[in-house]
Amino acid sequence: MVRSKFKGPVIQRRQQVDHSTTDQRLLDSRGPSDWVHTDPWRVMRIQAEFVEGFGALAELGPAIAVFGSARTPADHPTYALGERVGRALAEAGFAAITGGGPGVMEAVNKGASEAGGVSVGLGIELPWEAELNSWVDVGVNFRYFFARKTMFVKYSQGYITLPGGLGTLDELFEAMTLVQTEKVTSFPIVLLGVEEWSGLLAWMRATMLADGRITQDDLDSLVLTDDVDEAVAVMVAAREANPS
Repeated sequence: MVRSKFKGPVIQRRQQVDHSTTDQRLLDSRGPSDWVHTDPWRVMRIQAEFVEGFGALAELGPAIAVFGSARTPADHPTYALGERVGRALAEAGFAAITGGGPGVMEAVNKGASEAGGVSVGLGIELPWEAELNSWVDVGVNFRYFFARKTMFVKYSQGYITLPGGLGTLDELFEAMTLVQTEKVTSFPIVLLGVEEWSGLLAWMRATMLADGRITQDDLDSLVLTDDVDEAVAVMVAAREANPS
């Protein structure tokens, strides 16, 4: 007779049968703590991050996510631009959501907070960023990028993208992919900074579009401007078109 054992929904047979039960391991606190780093335990941590994020943001109201470089110093023109964006969003009745870090993120949070709006920071565990910036009024820290990304998309009605680095490009192209595949609908994306973004759009048009790898609709999903008021007006128009 083949020895077998059910371990929850998993069946073990022959040499794969272990010699303890889940309850036994739970109640017996002796031994190494490596179990907290195993994949099944990570599932619980991932679940907890989603629960915490949903709970913190469920009643946020209309919000716009703003992305930009964490390395922008406070005396840089783009920092001042970020403050203007945060302020304009607050005045238009939007919460401003950033990654909660320094640089452009801090500037946007500062502008929104000083204007009396809701300033949100969704932080991520990184080796070089210890905490959320001081202008975040509602903050959630994440271990996992994919949980954090879900919160940006789920609780934002659109994205405004300022000059940034790899993380900014990552969020931009993910949003474009979600729009292209119709995973999100009525989701405006604004590129703020004509000089900054024109080269990228020209390359996409001359290579990707010319070779049939994207369509004109993909490029038309983006609004390119230098005008903060225009950027926010795009978000307001989308909100009015889809008040739910």
